[in-house]
Amino acid sequence: MGANLSYIEVKDTEVPFIFEEDKNLPIVSMQLIFRDSGTLSDKKDGLVKLTAKLLNEGTKKDGNSKFATKLENRAISLGVNSGKETFVFDLDSLKSEFIYGIDLLKELLVDPNYSEDILKKIKNQTIGSLKRKESDFDYISSLKMKGMLFPNTPLAKPSLGTVDSVKGIELKDIKLHIQDYLGLENAMIVMGGDINETEAKLLTKELLSLLPHVKTNHLKVIKAISQKKVEKTIKKSEQAYVYFGSPFNMSFDSKDRYLAQVSSFILGSSGFGSRLMEEIRVKKGLAYSAYSRFSINKTYSYFSGYLQTKVESGDEAVKSVKDVVKLFLEKGVTQKELTSAKQFILGSEPLRNETLSQRLNRAFQEFYTNRPLGSSVENLKKIEKLTLDELNSFIKNHKEIEDISFSVVTGEKE
Repeated sequence: MGANLSYIEVKDTEVPFIFEEDKNLPIVSMQLIFRDSGTLSDKKDGLVKLTAKLLNEGTKKDGNSKFATKLENRAISLGVNSGKETFVFDLDSLKSEFIYGIDLLKELLVDPNYSEDILKKIKNQTIGSLKRKESDFDYISSLKMKGMLFPNTPLAKPSLGTVDSVKGIELKDIKLHIQDYLGLENAMIVMGGDINETEAKLLTKELLSLLPHVKTNHLKVIKAISQKKVEKTIKKSEQAYVYFGSPFNMSFDSKDRYLAQVSSFILGSSGFGSRLMEEIRVKKGLAYSAYSRFSINKTYSYFSGYLQTKVESGDEAVKSVKDVVKLFLEKGVTQKELTSAKQFILGSEPLRNETLSQRLNRAFQEFYTNRPLGSSVENLKKIEKLTLDELNSFIKNHKEIEDISFSVVTGEKE
């Protein structure tokens, strides 16, 4: 039947509720999502990621080990994670154990494991991860590229923070983030499985009633800038790690998202057969793979890509990317490319919606980007009817993607 959207009223606040009943398997899945509460809301670099780590350490009453045993004994999965814009509690279980899973989630919300020992442990884990990343050339190049596109913004900073910033985070900082952001005004529920909607809403309302009111905090829109330059970072490497990006002027709720999807597929996101792959790997043999995509988010949008090549081929690879994008904007795509893209996108649609979690995620993305539930299906109809002139007109109107900045982590040429 597909997912549907309704609202649950809790303490005079309407909380969005996306639900799909699915009796194919005796399982229930739920996400408690807090919008505008991800790493872009960091008051201290790395705070949100550390908050999620602490909430994965069980309750103060049971501690990590006992709480984890409770979950394992009932085959319940309960985890906390954070993205750039959202903060999410994931709960999955057999239908027979779901009420118990809800009870454990309630315990976690009411009694997080606020322990200095736990904080010390997760800080040490995070610092260890950050130190390992010092020799991860992909990470270094990608982060530097973000810094070129989004200077002096949270996107230019590592989501895990820095060694110094993590050392400076205290329990009171985590408590304050939870207090300020994890509340009813930011909350929504995405839920589905072998449960009827009435029962699902009753259980959810009990859970939501534990949340406080919070001041609504909308994340600021972050614009990518055009620098059109190449920045090299010299390391002891036999390869050049090339990350690139440029502005892409499209809002998250644009009606042209389907045009961006087809354009991105042809230019660089489809693997073999894409323009970048054909030019850089097949014709020139510069890299094993080359990839690009359009990222369209609520707070930021940009064009980006990457490739890895030999140190001595780095400059040629950079030039090739520029040439491919320039030709793409000037000449557009061919009817053959459009037909092939349509066939793949339309033909693979059933594979993208086989599972309940895939369908619920699609419904969430539609709601989150101010689109009606089911609009993804409507976009497929638009793709099916898309003409070559319409697509090429769209492509030529986005010349901003030609203003590419490159971050290249490379070794010294011999």
